[in-house]
Amino acid sequence: MTGLSFKGYRDPALSRLKELGISVWADVVLKTTHGTFEGIVLPRSETEDEFHIVLKLKSGYNVGVRADSVTEARQVGHKEAIYKIPESEFPTDPSRPDVSLFGTGGTIASRLDYRTGAVIPAFTPGELYGAVPELADICNLKTEKLFGVFSENMGPEQYVVTAKAVAAEIEKGVKGIVIGHGTDTLHHTASILSFMLQDLPVPVVLVGSQRSSDRPSSDAALNLRNAVKTAAECDIAEVMVCMFGPTSDQYALLHRGTRVRKMHSSYRSTFRTIGDIPLAMVSQENGFHHLRDDYNRRRDDTRLKLNTAFEEKVSIVYYYPNMKPDIIEALVDNGYKGIVIAGTGLGHVNKPLYPALAKCRDAGVAVYMTVQTLWGYVHMRVYETGRDMIKLGVVEAENMLPEVAYMKLCWVLGQTTEPGEVRELMLNPIAGEITDREPPNGYLVYQGGVPEVEEFISRTLR
Repeated sequence: MTGLSFKGYRDPALSRLKELGISVWADVVLKTTHGTFEGIVLPRSETEDEFHIVLKLKSGYNVGVRADSVTEARQVGHKEAIYKIPESEFPTDPSRPDVSLFGTGGTIASRLDYRTGAVIPAFTPGELYGAVPELADICNLKTEKLFGVFSENMGPEQYVVTAKAVAAEIEKGVKGIVIGHGTDTLHHTASILSFMLQDLPVPVVLVGSQRSSDRPSSDAALNLRNAVKTAAECDIAEVMVCMFGPTSDQYALLHRGTRVRKMHSSYRSTFRTIGDIPLAMVSQENGFHHLRDDYNRRRDDTRLKLNTAFEEKVSIVYYYPNMKPDIIEALVDNGYKGIVIAGTGLGHVNKPLYPALAKCRDAGVAVYMTVQTLWGYVHMRVYETGRDMIKLGVVEAENMLPEVAYMKLCWVLGQTTEPGEVRELMLNPIAGEITDREPPNGYLVYQGGVPEVEEFISRTLR
């Protein structure tokens, strides 16, 4: 049958499966107008539509097959789904450090059931031991699920709860904290926690995975192992992001929470330190290799500074040519107290925005300039445009990354709106968000095709 119509079907994919005599968890061969696919029919997740049948292929990848493209189906087997990892008690050893792991959403770790193609989430210590038994060689693990949200839904409510939970565990004497987090906004959370949790006595390590455990190239388990090792053993007592360094599984990098950014949509090595260098490398085999020594060191006490202030009426604006002033004016009219601009070059916007910036000044709205180049400092005194904006009250945010400046301004305005106090707090470095200089090896872009880069790659990536 070809050219099927969805008209009259409330759930086209389910209806088509019933017509074909196929059930969920069936091992099938589907012939379609786009080719033949073989795999296991998976239950529909809440984010998938009703027009596609989802198959788990033998490669471990999922594919969505449009129901009206299926011309023939043959069931070759059926798999029984098992939704829970068999638990074993997590072994404890008084000689190992205690580590607490917080979950914010998604799966911290998971295991692929090869009989069914299902991805089974793991979170309790017993489940994690079943999924990643190597964790028991590193620490005594305690877990707590704080939320179950996608990372794009993380916000001030979650930031405050997370910061308070981290502080409470540290005060109980744990030797390190791991926070499982979706990768899309992981660097935003790392940034705000760097301001909310200061003078830490132990490491606080954020970790995620670019590729889930049902994919052959998953980074989930190794990222988790490296993060737990860092929390348990590393002497860097800061908020950090622990993720793959290179695209291979050689080592992970420890990035300072205020200088890190997700830079690729799918690479496992997506997180990069911007305008600086990472704190350290970590691997299971070789331990820690520190890349710098200007970091806050682990202590034996349980003291820290907790400040969960957060003003929600703050925006970040990415400047573009021909931007109209009503973008800025709308923020003022809607009661926003702060705006971070990611400007061009050294920190510029067009002249038509000047009246809107004057309106911000007159309304007491704090406006801070960053650069959309990411690397480099704001220098608004070089050209007339920048000097004009300084007169209009726009403040240079040095070399803070735009997202970091946004998070810091939310935090600062949660404490004071007095312009002088805001400026002092914003421009006083707290967690490495502003640096005196950017090192020559802090800016490195692999531009494929040019001779010097190709020579470097040929020597190092063999």
